[in-house]
Amino acid sequence: MSDNLQPRGSDDATFAQPLYTPIKRRSFFMYAGATAGATALVLAGCSKDSDNTPTNNGISLGSGDVGVLNYAYALEQLEAAFYAQVVKTPAADFKAGELAYFTQVAAHEAIHRDFFKAALTNVAKVTPLQDLTPNFSSIDFTKRDSVLGTGKAFEDLGVAAYNGAGKLLKTPDFLVLAGKIVSVEARHAAFLRDLITPGSFAADDQVDANGLDKAMTPAEVLAIAGKYITQTLNADNVGK
Repeated sequence: MSDNLQPRGSDDATFAQPLYTPIKRRSFFMYAGATAGATALVLAGCSKDSDNTPTNNGISLGSGDVGVLNYAYALEQLEAAFYAQVVKTPAADFKAGELAYFTQVAAHEAIHRDFFKAALTNVAKVTPLQDLTPNFSSIDFTKRDSVLGTGKAFEDLGVAAYNGAGKLLKTPDFLVLAGKIVSVEARHAAFLRDLITPGSFAADDQVDANGLDKAMTPAEVLAIAGKYITQTLNADNVGK
């Protein structure tokens, strides 16, 4: 796939529009995090410490809370591009209702992606991370098993990423925002897991003995996600 991970309809008006549109019950969760997050960001503001200049170590995601926001923006770009491709070229052996599910999830992830870009641009007043270019050459979008397996991997990784990055946030309101979005990602992960293996939504490989989801550092996450991103990202200063 050669398309850039371009934001779609990410101008202020388009970004804000979903926050004020009447919400269907089953879609409520995808808006809830964004609404609360927008309020929190406006009230709190954030550090302007951002430098995305590419170096030999890759593209820096920046430092402090801006670094965490850029980190989340990168992952949401990846997820949004994946689901957009799933919807654009659906697997021939999808079961009934699965394309509709992926269409809804694609909308969720696009909102998350556009939300972080708008937050960085309009609230933090920094230049956000560039549009990334995906590398989905290892994914067979024509096969249901490949799509579901990759989706599960992305969602599990996303949940672990938010859980691991929460402690890096210095602004409490951002932590509230991250908590809301990770709950949406966890719903995606649970649904995909049950599609693949019924009853595996909280399997031992993701939930520990204390009933808590896995948490991973940005470096650990990018070591895995980097396979699907053409650019090299540097998270050395995220949260510092």
